[in-house]
Amino acid sequence: IMDRAPNLDTLLEMDIINRYRFDRAEINYLTQLIGANISPKAARNNALNAEQKILITLRYLATGLIQLNDVDIHGVSQPTVSRVLTEVINALSSPALIRQFIRFPVTVEEFRRNAVQMQGIARFPKVIGAIDGTHINIASPNQHEEFFVNRKGKHSINVQFVFDGWYNIIDVVARWPGSVHDSRVLRESSLNNLFENGHMPHGFHLLGDSGYPAKRWLLTPFLAPQTQAEQAYNRYCHKVTRALVERGIGQLKRRFGILHREIILQPVEVCNLSVT
Repeated sequence: IMDRAPNLDTLLEMDIINRYRFDRAEINYLTQLIGANISPKAARNNALNAEQKILITLRYLATGLIQLNDVDIHGVSQPTVSRVLTEVINALSSPALIRQFIRFPVTVEEFRRNAVQMQGIARFPKVIGAIDGTHINIASPNQHEEFFVNRKGKHSINVQFVFDGWYNIIDVVARWPGSVHDSRVLRESSLNNLFENGHMPHGFHLLGDSGYPAKRWLLTPFLAPQTQAEQAYNRYCHKVTRALVERGIGQLKRRFGILHREIILQPVEVCNLSVT
């Protein structure tokens, strides 16, 4: 029986990163994190172990091409790869795991710490993060296809991200079809409810582009700046600071090539993938 996965001990660290976008220590950490949830129930029929399943999934996320998994993971069929992807992505996107790694600040001290970091970018005070939406392209779904057509005529999921000054994702909403505007994604989100209902510390702000409505807690550019101060606000303080979220999304998509391609999965699976 052929080995079903490359021996990571025979690969250079850079080769591991190029293949899987994680180094060996990070792969070991993922295995410890979700291994109990994806390990085979019985050691029979040459079942894939937890690390092999994680490698299959990471390779798919890195490239978006299932065929490459068949080359790298010997003796595994495409249906097996599909089952593994569903199993691992569901484990990584479980609510408990998401809350462990993606957490919006809620205390005054956390807000202040975030604001200090953000102010170091372009001297914009009292900003705790930047918000933006991005479209993840998907294959045409079998049901309600028209809801997923975005303004560019492509099928997609509209995903909302909030990044802090350390490029950490502190909030993500991945459940809306591509036809839904960024402003509605925010309006229907729990983040909007928390701010609007006074559950967040006052006097702090998020930054968003002109696609969002201006609020006391969400600052957007002046649509028609009249004074030099307004122009400076748009061109320097706001633009330079908010660019952080654009870079964060760009880095995420460059690291995981699947986010650049048309994902051939069901919309609910793409939503789960987007928050892993």
